[in-house]
Amino acid sequence: MAVAGNNSSEIRVAGTGRILVAAVGALAPTDTGTPWDAAWTDLGYTSADGVTFSKKDKLDPVDTWQAVSPVRFIYSDRELTLKFSLMQFNGDTFPLYMGGGKVAAPDATKPSVQGYQLGDGPQFDERALGLEFSDGTDVTYRFVIPRGQVTATDDIKLARKAAALLGVTFTALSNGPSAPLASFVMTDPAYTAS
Repeated sequence: MAVAGNNSSEIRVAGTGRILVAAVGALAPTDTGTPWDAAWTDLGYTSADGVTFSKKDKLDPVDTWQAVSPVRFIYSDRELTLKFSLMQFNGDTFPLYMGGGKVAAPDATKPSVQGYQLGDGPQFDERALGLEFSDGTDVTYRFVIPRGQVTATDDIKLARKAAALLGVTFTALSNGPSAPLASFVMTDPAYTAS
């Protein structure tokens, strides 16, 4: 492993990246050189803000009569989310933002006119999500949530001087007690033995 201390070569800047979705159960690459399988759909341009990755663990304190400080903690919750804004409006991004369903032609005689029906109530729209970013030519990270769902959306602002954005928060769901909530694979010299 790298020697502890100041090492600017271990600072990461996600210079370019992409977000992909697939059906739950889709196989993800196990390295950073293998192309993503055809089951994965690249969602295209995202805003320059990139992706906000958030992991929050909730610990509940165990208090006792004999101490004013907790004597231990119990893990009660883990939330893992990715927040990003899609810039392209199409048959892959719009239903993801809206919570499922499909874009389709309401009249088969007019295929250039497409429609989308937003249900009265929300529905489950579970998907797998992949995130990939590179920092130069030697560093690539891939992150996969095998099962999750969009749990929040931002307002869409329609204005003359700015691109409309489909802002979403994607939250990981448990895939079973022995399955990881998410996984990373990376090509990064900072992790290799020296």
